[in-house]
Amino acid sequence: MAAPIVIHRPSPTGGRRVTIQGQIAGLAYNDADVVEFLRRAGLPDADDLLDQGDWVEWRGGRAHEYQAA
Repeated sequence: MAAPIVIHRPSPTGGRRVTIQGQIAGLAYNDADVVEFLRRAGLPDADDLLDQGDWVEWRGGRAHEYQAA
């Protein structure tokens, strides 16, 4: 089963698109942005989810890095 939260590869101009259950949540420039998107989606204690592979899939680039290489 795929993770419900996907943090996509860094864009050339910086930031990563975040989708939650296939819906675009926004463009994150840091972990705090991702946590805010998750809070708005109803997950108030999302800080602990970012490193849980069953919840979050980091695509392309390293986890927690938001600038393109």
